[in-house]
Amino acid sequence: MTHKIILDTDPGIDDAMAIFFAFQSPDIDVLGLTTVYGNVPVTMSAKNALTLCELADKDIPVTKGVGMPWVGPESGYAHFVHGDDGFGNIDFPASDRQLDPRSSAQFIVDMARQHPGEITLVAIGPLGNLALALRLEPELPKLVKGVSIMGGAAFVPGNVTPVAEANIWNDAHAAEIVFAADWELNMFGLDVTNAVPFTPDFLDELESKNAKLGGFVKQSSQFYVDFYSQNREDRVCFFHDAMPLAHLTHPELFTLTRGHARVSTDPLNKGQTSVAPIGSTMSPLWLEATEINVATDVDHDKLRQLYVDTYALA
Repeated sequence: MTHKIILDTDPGIDDAMAIFFAFQSPDIDVLGLTTVYGNVPVTMSAKNALTLCELADKDIPVTKGVGMPWVGPESGYAHFVHGDDGFGNIDFPASDRQLDPRSSAQFIVDMARQHPGEITLVAIGPLGNLALALRLEPELPKLVKGVSIMGGAAFVPGNVTPVAEANIWNDAHAAEIVFAADWELNMFGLDVTNAVPFTPDFLDELESKNAKLGGFVKQSSQFYVDFYSQNREDRVCFFHDAMPLAHLTHPELFTLTRGHARVSTDPLNKGQTSVAPIGSTMSPLWLEATEINVATDVDHDKLRQLYVDTYALA
């Protein structure tokens, strides 16, 4: 079964790894990349997405989306994680391809209308584009197959604050809109993504299987590994963003917990994704909250092998 997706992204090193995984997978049909601010400013995000498409020989639409949080000032970005260029400061030549003229939100709406019930929205950055698409087309939840996001921290600490993960924290008000919408939402947050460290030999194997795409991931990830290896005895990094895509093609690798979810927007708890598993509470405030599926476990060894095998495909 081939999954039609729109990949909403803010490349970003782990975004690049995820985008190439989607491009390589025979079971995923990427209709377009919609870009958003997050790891880097949105203009850089869009340019980086074009560059990744050119490197992978993929001629698909790339759009530029929201560049600011739904509420509040401009983001501070994550250059300390991804480098000044979003690619680990490797000075990779930028593409001169052109963007699709539509906004990311408009592209999402247009494609959903064109392929009703067929598209999964896979969001691996802040959720401003999806929130805006919901405002442009309130019937969007009926027009898409579902939504899978990399973001949040249900039962583990956050990575920006004690309670918030970066993608959700970056645009908590947008996340609140997206989580409250009436669609099937699967969340792949720090509960699973921080549980699977990748060591340098994984990067070596990606390069050996795919010199061009795997080589790019290995080269750009050295800065990323340096960041994650601070205060650790071993060198590791975490490829958060590929997990929702892996679940599309191999759901059997994951354990998901269903529960009522809320996103906090108050200053102290901004971006917190609180989840009450089904049957765990009788509180009306929680029972009224939308139900989502939260990934809570994954088969680490099989996931690693899936990534390697997919990169090896011609």
